[in-house]
Amino acid sequence: MNIDVSAIFQIAGIGIIIAMIHTVLKQMGKEDMAHWVTLIGFVVVLFMVVRLLNDLFQEIKAIFLFQ
Repeated sequence: MNIDVSAIFQIAGIGIIIAMIHTVLKQMGKEDMAHWVTLIGFVVVLFMVVRLLNDLFQEIKAIFLFQ
């Protein structure tokens, strides 16, 4: 089974970048834009996690159904 650690680093990197952008926008007084940036970052990470979960379930299906 192949473990891909780069996906964890990608998610962490996106989180750090989104946190910095959120902080800068909030300091500038643009709270609405900061919340939108955070929401968009959350959706991007959510799609990445869903794709990884799909790969996990396919791997489990292949192991237990002997395909």
